[in-house]
Amino acid sequence: MLAVLTFAACTNSNDKMKNCDDTWDKVFPLSEKVNHKKVSFETQYGFTLVADLYTPKANDKSQMSNHKFAALAVSGPFGATKEQSSGLYAMKMAERGFIALAFDPSFTGESSGEPRRTASPDINTEDFMAAVDFLSKLPEVDAERIGIIGICGWGGIALNAAAADTRIKATVASTMYDMTRVSGNGYFDSADTEEVRHEARVALAAQRLADPAAMAGGVIDPLPDDAPQFVKDYYDYYKTPRGYHARSCNSNDGWRVIGTQAYANSRFLYYINEIRSAVLVMHGENAHSRYFGEAAYHYMVDGKAEGYKTVVAPNPCPENKELLIIPDASHCDLYDGGYTEPAGQGEPKNLIPWDKLAEFFNKNLK
Repeated sequence: MLAVLTFAACTNSNDKMKNCDDTWDKVFPLSEKVNHKKVSFETQYGFTLVADLYTPKANDKSQMSNHKFAALAVSGPFGATKEQSSGLYAMKMAERGFIALAFDPSFTGESSGEPRRTASPDINTEDFMAAVDFLSKLPEVDAERIGIIGICGWGGIALNAAAADTRIKATVASTMYDMTRVSGNGYFDSADTEEVRHEARVALAAQRLADPAAMAGGVIDPLPDDAPQFVKDYYDYYKTPRGYHARSCNSNDGWRVIGTQAYANSRFLYYINEIRSAVLVMHGENAHSRYFGEAAYHYMVDGKAEGYKTVVAPNPCPENKELLIIPDASHCDLYDGGYTEPAGQGEPKNLIPWDKLAEFFNKNLK
């Protein structure tokens, strides 16, 4: 049965991983339909990533130990940990018959990497590919049936990984950000000028000499009365019992000020029009970030989209690409399904179409 899965135990002595055991510390309850185990694996850059492995409990003949499962690697949102949204996605997919791995990216959570709270376009893309390496080597996994899910900023990273790694047979980008676009252009491309980018580069260069370890702060707290609605939504998730976690960048002191400097001078999605495998871009109707997902979808399928200067060839396999807009959903509603009142109060909205995601992966991970 799956209870005897073989994997790398979490034994690294790195002090960021001192709590690397199976104690349940997620922001959501453990489903009775799955098994959970904490694991670790290495990236090609030499970092140790710590992850939660969710497996369906064996309850019929199709889930015996000689059965090969489709598998999913999950990460995001950008600045979150595996105890938050990515773990929920992984667990829900395990309920539906997948082996699912939710991992902390390099430099964050329980994973290794110094200095802490920093990011790199190439290292983060490798994080996803290293997760595929790990899943491919599990004896219970069919290495030809592996997909990935990227949430928020990791949606763009997932698309970048899918463009680079043909082992990834299906990708979901949920409530995605293109972190390279927003880092270089600002929200809604409001800072998309050479002059503004130059000022930002000057400031970051000065910061590197003044105090490279300075933290930028997570989600703003206390919350101003005049904060935009999407900032209030972030607060309701990251700063309340709904989604707060002690190791989460966004719940606490955020990234280093220079921690995402490399993102501003990069562009993730240049080759996504060449992804031949299946992709589902899922976004909320009312999400402030919806323009990222729609632009990525059209750039991927049509070879052009607003916000992208380069016009490239249309996708060779447009028939397996899909854009799904969830009615009445905001950005953070797709972190955990949303609630009827702020701060996670009231009844869950259940806006994430878990069965639709399972259908997409079952169709494309054959």
